[in-house]
Amino acid sequence: MLLAICTGLLVALIAIVLVPTALLALQVLASLLPRAKAQLPSGPRPAIAVLVPAHNESIGIRRTIEALRAELQPGDRLLVVADNCSDDTATVAAQAGAEVIQRHDTTQRGKGYALDFGVRHLAQAPPQVVVIVDADCLAYPGAIDRVARTCAERDRPVQALYLMSAPPTAGPMAPIAEFAWIVKNLVRPLGYVRLGLPCQLMGTGMAFPWSDIRTLPLASGHIVEDLKMGMELAAAGRAPLFCPDALVTSTFPASTEGTKSQRTRWEHGHLGMIFSDAPRYLARALGGANGGLLALTLDMCVPPLALLTLAVVATFGLALGHYALWSQPWVLAAAGCALALLALSVLLAWARFGRGVLSFGRLAYAPVYALRKIPLYARFLVRRQVDWVRSKRDVG
Repeated sequence: MLLAICTGLLVALIAIVLVPTALLALQVLASLLPRAKAQLPSGPRPAIAVLVPAHNESIGIRRTIEALRAELQPGDRLLVVADNCSDDTATVAAQAGAEVIQRHDTTQRGKGYALDFGVRHLAQAPPQVVVIVDADCLAYPGAIDRVARTCAERDRPVQALYLMSAPPTAGPMAPIAEFAWIVKNLVRPLGYVRLGLPCQLMGTGMAFPWSDIRTLPLASGHIVEDLKMGMELAAAGRAPLFCPDALVTSTFPASTEGTKSQRTRWEHGHLGMIFSDAPRYLARALGGANGGLLALTLDMCVPPLALLTLAVVATFGLALGHYALWSQPWVLAAAGCALALLALSVLLAWARFGRGVLSFGRLAYAPVYALRKIPLYARFLVRRQVDWVRSKRDVG
């Protein structure tokens, strides 16, 4: 009886970790397929409004605005929403040449409320395409034009490639975090592109047809509003498209406090979506034969790479113990399959996309990086973050 119970529980656990690991492996393998660089859409450039939500970003927002202004053409707009700012963000943005509106509402805090405020302001003279860029991000030359043209040509929301780098003063684990970000925001969506599938929204470098952005329920304090927006668009048959040839970049916070706050917000929000929303989206995808929503729901259910590593290794350890007690090799083989798929996925992703970020020797410290994040995941169980909190930044 005990053997049957323990085996059943372990098999269920293996299945839980094997499904997202297999999807990760599929995405990594697909990302390695050859692809020609997409041609810039040849149609007329749409009227663009770049919307920049900003909360206490006076240190770095000038650089962001200058890069954006270089991409604009006559008739385009650059609108900064200075949201609940206690610094001179609004003044700096205006001096840099942006149109600025200010919002003050300390009871409704979060990026979603700032976006809603900005969209309602744009509604007075709606553009064809709205591009959202965070105030701490740098749009590379041609990025705004490419996502806006693709958005207009395909009549779909479009997500640029969004990468983050570690600041020079960051600790030894920072390159591993940067590599994990590459896997999440480049390798996995690129694999979906190769398979003809949509991608998640990433929070910045996002382009929307006006008909989509004006109907989205933006006004919320959801801590992963980008993930929520992408899933709702997919549910409506408007799943976002990935545009890897358009690049937007940012930098991880230099301070330990800022890094901790940022990762807690992202990962608690992501895990919260998995547990609270994934079953509903899965039912809607299957019931409505919505392939885009199904693809994004499965993608959403792949947990952060560090947590997936911890789960797979722990499951393999349990399987070893089970084998030592009851000598059932098929259970150990199944757990070993998940571990092998994860290791293969990480190594292939590193070999193709991560060599410039960290050495193979530094990659070997990835398990240590995952172990150091256990307290973050433990807090999700006992004190989950549900409110939006801006990450402290030492530099712009």
